[in-house]
Amino acid sequence: MPQIRIVAENSSVTEFTLAGLTDQPGLQIPLFFLFLGFYLFTVVGNLGLITLIGLNSHLHTPMYFFLFNLSFIDFCYSTVITPKMLVSFVSAKNIISYAGCMTQLFFFLFFVVSESFILSAMAYDRYVAICDPLVYTATMSPQVCLLLLLGVYGMGFAGAMTHTACMVRLTFCANSVVDHYMCDILPLLERSCTSTHVNELVVFIVVGIDIGVPTVTILISYALILSSILCIHSTEGKFKAFSTCSSHIIAVALFFGSGAFMYLKPSSLLPMNQGKVSSLFYTTVVPMLNPVIYSLRNKDVKFALKKTLGKKWFS
Repeated sequence: MPQIRIVAENSSVTEFTLAGLTDQPGLQIPLFFLFLGFYLFTVVGNLGLITLIGLNSHLHTPMYFFLFNLSFIDFCYSTVITPKMLVSFVSAKNIISYAGCMTQLFFFLFFVVSESFILSAMAYDRYVAICDPLVYTATMSPQVCLLLLLGVYGMGFAGAMTHTACMVRLTFCANSVVDHYMCDILPLLERSCTSTHVNELVVFIVVGIDIGVPTVTILISYALILSSILCIHSTEGKFKAFSTCSSHIIAVALFFGSGAFMYLKPSSLLPMNQGKVSSLFYTTVVPMLNPVIYSLRNKDVKFALKKTLGKKWFS
């Protein structure tokens, strides 16, 4: 509690007003129900996948270990963002305290950065499974998986702490209306009445690392996977290998594409309204779609679902 009071005293404002996704009255209620539906689907999908993996021992493998954590991350950062966004559709003024805004910013960044690195860990897992299947169990041992996971959350914490610490040092002007539906880096920088050059440099460096390192890891992994697949003689074998990776490729393209479009382009080339739409993909659409694209074409998940539902009905 003392830390929160100190943070608030260092700013010229004690609260922010979130402008929301749109200012058109006729769209507020339809958008409320649309994104409420998205959020409920996200919660059910991700918690359902977490429950399935936890209850079925045959899913206790490295691939599903990372998928379990991906679903946990998606559920958490969707919950950090969406409920507050829903408030903006049904209230005249969506106010968030300074401490609440910095808290939302920290946890949003923590889970988003963690997601980028968990996707790269999953790409490495697929590389080992396809390119070195004989040593897969030894290479992806529980100890290795745990170390990779600690690295994922460690990078998430480091990125979130760096951005939040840089944001706290700024002084914000009397006009505290944030042109966004959440407390994000770029909209908050626009409300600062002190120099943001250091913050902008940190954004390009840290976001570059948080997107660049996982992207390079994923590209190298899939280049080696593709090379290995091309060496498979049977068409059936090639198709099976491609289908194993297709879900992950779709999730990676959606997440990194929208993230790079939002943060790695100069603000002069990307108006904030377009930035809002872009950020919807990785804050709302990606967490909702991940359980779908990882389970619909997955025979193991389908079998686990039938097995779990069968047990409940039998009981």
